[in-house]
Amino acid sequence: MNETWSWDNAWEVFPDIVGQGLLVTIQVTVLASIVAYVLGLGLALLRRSRLRVVSRVTWAFIEFIRSTPLIVQVFFMFFVLPDLGLKFDAVTTGVITIGLHYATYTAEVYRAGIEAVPPGQWEAATALSLPRGRTWTKVILPQAIPRVLPALGNYSISLLKETPILLTIGVLDIVGAAYQAGSRAFRYVEPITIAGVLFLVLSLAASLLVRWLERRVAARP
Repeated sequence: MNETWSWDNAWEVFPDIVGQGLLVTIQVTVLASIVAYVLGLGLALLRRSRLRVVSRVTWAFIEFIRSTPLIVQVFFMFFVLPDLGLKFDAVTTGVITIGLHYATYTAEVYRAGIEAVPPGQWEAATALSLPRGRTWTKVILPQAIPRVLPALGNYSISLLKETPILLTIGVLDIVGAAYQAGSRAFRYVEPITIAGVLFLVLSLAASLLVRWLERRVAARP
């Protein structure tokens, strides 16, 4: 172990990995999760549109995104879109692409939550002559969203573990910062191990938060 592990090197690279890579990973995860939650809800509502064309197009879009690899989508956003006049920096590209990719999954979660709302709630809103917008915002969504919060949290954990894919376009997340630190001294054991431990800690913390949400939702009357 002493021949393969150097505590001196570990302490030397640790500040760079935490100070740069950890912050970027958290930033991408939080922002991409917000994009996934908001856009996913929009896709779920469009999927339930009374206009058949809108519903079918939304379904096709969701299936297309879910059926293509995330790395292909990242490359398309970063290398192809600039030729079409749309150019973003690497971090923004990562946030948009990962957020869009996971929005297609959260859309199905929202749809399941909406369909779980008892039909009587729709009937009561209709009987009270509530406008359709008010029915959604005051009756349906307040009941549907709490039901799906734990599932959304699980997707955020998966999203967190997808961030290293952005190394391919130059985003220095935890893995990227670890690789850069290792390349300086040509020692990768310590930085890559530290990166793995940091992802483990973040995933465990996120899992505990999701379990807490599950208990809170289950305790609701």
